[in-house]
Amino acid sequence: MTSIIPARTAPSRVRPLPRPSGPGSAARTVPAPLAPRARLLPSLAAVYRAQLSRARVARIPLLFVATFQSVGIMVLMRGVVDGGAEARAVVAGSSVLVVAFVALNLLAQYFGQLRAGGGLDHYATLPVPPAAVVLGAAGAYASFTVPGTVFTTITGSVLFQLPMTHLWILVAVIPLSGAALAGLGAALGLLAPRPELATLLGQLGMSAALLLGVLPADRLPGPVGWARDLLPSTYGVEALARSFDDRPDWGMIGFFLAICAVVGVLSLAVATWAYRRAAVR
Repeated sequence: MTSIIPARTAPSRVRPLPRPSGPGSAARTVPAPLAPRARLLPSLAAVYRAQLSRARVARIPLLFVATFQSVGIMVLMRGVVDGGAEARAVVAGSSVLVVAFVALNLLAQYFGQLRAGGGLDHYATLPVPPAAVVLGAAGAYASFTVPGTVFTTITGSVLFQLPMTHLWILVAVIPLSGAALAGLGAALGLLAPRPELATLLGQLGMSAALLLGVLPADRLPGPVGWARDLLPSTYGVEALARSFDDRPDWGMIGFFLAICAVVGVLSLAVATWAYRRAAVR
């Protein structure tokens, strides 16, 4: 026979919530703590690795085009220039042209397309400083130029029979010239209203680096020489060209590298400001 006596249930272990005490305590909320903002160096390293892995597929064609262009210019100039200061200017200008092709031209196109396609919105939502985005992309693009620049310099030295004793100066010339040209390219791409205009400005900047960097300074007329002094890659070309002397003037080489470093800092600062300006629009 089924029992109709209800079974004894276990005592509940749920404790009642304490009631708020005091006036206005029911509407009081405690804000959740926010995560700390990412620091510059870790953010810079993350953006640099991301850009480097993204462009890894296009690295071989990119290096081939930039290097083949500079080597072809030196071969053409070999029939006109025999040696001396003209040969040093041709080799130095052609070597830095590899940096200009990537850091100035391609970076201007990249940021122009990134702005037009809404890619800046993705970076704007990340808790990273704007300087990390600009410096990371600029450093990744400038890193592609190292093998091509070294190969171009060695090939030009053999072609024009220049000494290769002080080619270690490329350790300073490549990053300083790359920073100055990358900052200029990023600023052009971010400030251009359309990606087509960014591509045009990048091409014009690379053409200026070609014409004003490869030709000797004393062969240029006055107004063109002034434009050459305004080009960031000029000081890297001058430092590399003077390193081919039998007795290099290290004081002047250090002076040109210092100018290149200052121009690089200024151009990257302008690019960071342009990124902030483009990201909020």
